[in-house]
Amino acid sequence: YLATGDSFRTIASSFRVGVSTVCKIVPDVVTAIWDCLVEEFMAVPSTDEWRSIAEGFEERWNFPLCCGALDGKHVLIKAPPNTGSQFHNYKGTFSLVLLAVVDARYCFWVIDVGGYGRTSDGGTLANSAFGQALRGGTLHLPPDRHLPGADHRGPQPHVFVADEAFPLRKNLMRPFPGRTLPRERRVFNYRLSRARLVVENAFGILSSQWRMYHRLIEVQPDVVERCVKATCVLHNFMRRSAEAPAVRGAVQAPEDSLQSLGRVAANNSAREAIRVRDSFMAYFSAEGAVPWQPTE
Repeated sequence: YLATGDSFRTIASSFRVGVSTVCKIVPDVVTAIWDCLVEEFMAVPSTDEWRSIAEGFEERWNFPLCCGALDGKHVLIKAPPNTGSQFHNYKGTFSLVLLAVVDARYCFWVIDVGGYGRTSDGGTLANSAFGQALRGGTLHLPPDRHLPGADHRGPQPHVFVADEAFPLRKNLMRPFPGRTLPRERRVFNYRLSRARLVVENAFGILSSQWRMYHRLIEVQPDVVERCVKATCVLHNFMRRSAEAPAVRGAVQAPEDSLQSLGRVAANNSAREAIRVRDSFMAYFSAEGAVPWQPTE
């Protein structure tokens, strides 16, 4: 079902079983896939793992202190009965939102599935456990560090990169708005977009591997959520097994911080977020410049 996206009736005919049997098997199997693989292939990162992700972005995408690329994907579904416009999105279709943080090698590290299609990416982030942990400072990110070769700029926080649909925060970088921008801002937008495209590519790889995403999913939203979670953890399983099979230990403490959030602190001030973005902007036009970035 995940690989083809065929209807339950088509699958039932192919395997000579009842439709009700398929309706029972698919949710049970995708739930078992998630439960068996999540601790090994998508456990919440520890501080050392966040640091390793940041090193990967600096090496492959020339964006230092980046702990992941963040974006949302709309998963098309058949409108559930009696839900009104909750799942109706800006494209005129009905969907659930998959919010994901991806590393430099296209692996998912944090996902949140089940946001209503009518909710913006920024709203989905605010309502998610990851967004609340990011705002409350409970993600166990590495301590602030100097940008490479720019000690005079002072320690900078580790950040996530996202598009203009997300808010600007101390640990969340978004591009400068507008079309006619000074050179330094255009360079920053280019460097940020270069790192952010990793998550877009990961969604593309996910859709090409699991053709379930190519069709309208005609099952209940809770089953859609389980299927999406299963495809994400299987995506990590295949990529990591192909690169370097290694067994990860379970990381219980960070996982608890995302699963059971109490009241969190208020967001950092906009002034601090602007200062951090300006520091990265100046760095990309000076010490951190690369030969292929805009020059005019």
